[in-house]
Amino acid sequence: MNKLSKLLLPVLLICFFCKTNAQQKAPQKSDVYESKISFTEYDLPNGLHVILHRDNSTPVVAVSISYHVGSKNEKPDRTGFAHFFEHLMFEGSPNINRGEFFKIVQNAGGSNNANTSFDRTFYFEKLPSNQLELGLWLESERLFHLRIDSTGVETQRNVIKEERKQGIDNRPYGTILEQTFSHAYKVHPYRWTPIGSAQYIDKAKIEEFREFHDTYYVPQNATISIAGDIDIDKTKELIKNYFGDIPKGTREIYRPKEIEPPQTKEVRDTVFDNIQIPAIIMAYHMPAQGTKDYYALSMLTTLISDGESSRLYKSIVDKQQKAMQVAAFPFALENPGLFIVFGLPNMGIATEELEKSIETEITKVKTETLSENEFQKLKNKVENDFINKNSNVLGIAENLSDYHVYFGDANLINTEINKYLSVTKDDIKRVANQYLTKENRVVLYYLPKSSEK
Repeated sequence: MNKLSKLLLPVLLICFFCKTNAQQKAPQKSDVYESKISFTEYDLPNGLHVILHRDNSTPVVAVSISYHVGSKNEKPDRTGFAHFFEHLMFEGSPNINRGEFFKIVQNAGGSNNANTSFDRTFYFEKLPSNQLELGLWLESERLFHLRIDSTGVETQRNVIKEERKQGIDNRPYGTILEQTFSHAYKVHPYRWTPIGSAQYIDKAKIEEFREFHDTYYVPQNATISIAGDIDIDKTKELIKNYFGDIPKGTREIYRPKEIEPPQTKEVRDTVFDNIQIPAIIMAYHMPAQGTKDYYALSMLTTLISDGESSRLYKSIVDKQQKAMQVAAFPFALENPGLFIVFGLPNMGIATEELEKSIETEITKVKTETLSENEFQKLKNKVENDFINKNSNVLGIAENLSDYHVYFGDANLINTEINKYLSVTKDDIKRVANQYLTKENRVVLYYLPKSSEK
């Protein structure tokens, strides 16, 4: 992947997770998958859901807490609140000085971070296992004693405006995700992205931030997931000590009920950006994560776009040499999301020509049945990818949490692979014909400002 291609993909993902975890080196098929991932889960009286996984192979523990709140829970005139709190939650408490959160973790030999999506916000510490209690104390402090004062709010307003300026507004291709989702959604709150609008963050009063916190950052809307070198009984006792007395929230938690109506006509637009090389984005509406057709579309993505041996890359980049990069990925969202295809044309190749080449490859999936050999290779790749998702304690903690938050079934960490492997060749062909249609898509051309008339 060339330098420009490497730039574009993170831009597309920047609003899906406003902060990303450090990438882990993917291992080979491991003991994590060979044996069932065991875990203990229960609820505290205040509604906090707890998931514990013991792995004593290394003296490391991941302490995570997930709040079932993302950008889709925001008001249209107050977007960006969930992402704002991703920052504000590091401001400290009466017992943690401002700016000390990261230092405390680092001084204990650990690391920490957070990410915000359309659907949830996730915080974690990765620590030596003898620092488990420290991680629990830190998370209990920001759940129950978060400092929300004018100094912290004003500091984070400026931080977020600068983040938006550098990562979105002034970055080549930076608005791709915002433009794609705003063109694709007219009713559902996915029409704005987690980074939100700086003007709405500017307008919000401190009382609005406190109300948002008191609504969503409460025990019954949170899942604490711990994986690593722990003693289950001792960990339960520590969790009771640090979280048991936190009162249940009293406000109604808003879950959007809006349903995006089916798109019946292609949406096509041009965006002129401060770029030198054009880009094409094709976004198709797709079902929510966890549905049967979602798994088929996910496998379709692996077939056409996963790596240099994928169909799109081999045909359009290697053989035809019409693009520097072309790829596809599905946004796995709690409500129906988007299947996105993007491409960067080579010098001298018109954007329209690249679009036709992409459509040709999509048509092949619609009309041709996979060979048994290619289908088996596809299943092997999907299975290996699933294994690698659970290759370290932080990945296990996050996946256990996500499976509970989204599906109410943490054991999908052991069984979801069966949903992928139950997809047939005919399913892949069917979903390509059902969802990858012109009437169901948004097409955006990103062109240099110099070409604007």
